[in-house]
Amino acid sequence: MTAEATIHISSAVVSVLPEHRGEVLRMLAALPGLETHQSNASKIVIVMEAAESGILGGRLAEIVSWQGVLSANMVFEQVDGPVEIGD
Repeated sequence: MTAEATIHISSAVVSVLPEHRGEVLRMLAALPGLETHQSNASKIVIVMEAAESGILGGRLAEIVSWQGVLSANMVFEQVDGPVEIGD
């Protein structure tokens, strides 16, 4: 059986205090559907995937609540779908 679903892909920039960069990178690596693509002392570029846009917004809200994070702003969002999932 197959089901059709959409996928939301978003990029964001996370601004951090330089002394918290390492810990924030470790915490980002633990989040499902999230990849880190570039970082410097105070900015981290991430890409996220989820089934719904609200999940992505919730993830950004979570990230911005972490110690050492100054902001987490969505830069781009793309919705692909429907895509086939399952058999």
